[in-house]
Amino acid sequence: MAPELPDVDVERLVGAIAGLLGERERTTQRAMASRVLHAYAGLDEMGRARFLGLLANRFGTDDAAVLDAVDAFHAAEPGAERMIAERALRRAVTPRHAEFLHLVTGLPDGVKLLVDLRAELLGIRARDPALGFLDDELAGHLSTLFDVGLLELRRITWDGASAAVLEKLIAYEAVHEIDGFEDLKHRLESDRRCYAFFHPAMPDEPLVFVEIALVRGMATELRPLLDLDSSTIDPEDADAAVFYSITSPQRGLAGVALGNELIKQVVEALRRDLPRLETFVTLSPIPRFRPWLEARVAMRGLSQFEQESVGLELRPDDAVWLERARPGLLSLCARYLTTLDHGRAADPVGNFHLSNGAVVERVNWMANPASYGMAESLGLMVNYRYDLDAIGPNARAYLNGETITASNRVKNLIK
Repeated sequence: MAPELPDVDVERLVGAIAGLLGERERTTQRAMASRVLHAYAGLDEMGRARFLGLLANRFGTDDAAVLDAVDAFHAAEPGAERMIAERALRRAVTPRHAEFLHLVTGLPDGVKLLVDLRAELLGIRARDPALGFLDDELAGHLSTLFDVGLLELRRITWDGASAAVLEKLIAYEAVHEIDGFEDLKHRLESDRRCYAFFHPAMPDEPLVFVEIALVRGMATELRPLLDLDSSTIDPEDADAAVFYSITSPQRGLAGVALGNELIKQVVEALRRDLPRLETFVTLSPIPRFRPWLEARVAMRGLSQFEQESVGLELRPDDAVWLERARPGLLSLCARYLTTLDHGRAADPVGNFHLSNGAVVERVNWMANPASYGMAESLGLMVNYRYDLDAIGPNARAYLNGETITASNRVKNLIK
């Protein structure tokens, strides 16, 4: 099959999918499905998009069958007849491609193939309602396959993890780049922790992972956590766990809630292993603060205090300006982090932690002065604190669009 999937091969592929869906013998079906996916793997990006389009459009639901089933349901008498008609309606509205997706699940590496198919779909689903329908079906199937009850929470250690897993941590880390194996080994020292969820069908693929530093007190800057020359402490002496990076590398699992469950389970594991831990906080980036700030400055959307401090132009390369602007920038950042925008936090990292019941605990000045930290947030970072007794009420208040829970320390920054 040519990479661009010419018309003659489109029809051949349609016939192959139709044939395997019509086959009743399961082993034969899976062999046929495997051949179809082998052909898919040889396609370029445009060819894969065309494949997904024909899967969505040629193997969706039969409109006539759906309408007949709806009529039969309306005509059925309440009771057993209505229930039989409802079952027939459910079968009619189930797209044919649902069976294909279930068949793929049972293939070697089939679960990973479905995750990769979903990643492809996310980029093109808006082009065609049928692709959106296919994505809905696949997303629902993946939500079932990746229910947290089916996943394994695993602590990743330097000596205990496979080389494949260690290499993928380096490749996948999306918050603070890992600079090779020496850097990774430092992040897995005795006073560090790394946990990840794994699926039995993807044993060497971290689905989501979190990196943690065990410290005394609350970490307010990133450098000591990442510095290879920083000293280690006895984990038994730590009183705080700082979650400084969480990465979800499997794009195809977007919308499958794994990160929040990971944090909850990791907190429980840490409390069990290290009962002296009292504080559970993040040291989080604020990835959209600077663009928000630049828009505010341009629109003159600053309080008088903020305008007097920051001025009408950002000069982040000017150390004198930065120090003078510090109170105003802290005020603006606190305002940004605690303001609801259409019922949600404007900051995506904040939205994640607030949805899990965290509190905006502290805004930290020059916590990450590296180039990417300055580009994101002028070096500012935030601690979100997980108060285990208040997680439920905090999450409900936020998800109901009522409020963002913040400490008095943060509230008092706003002028």
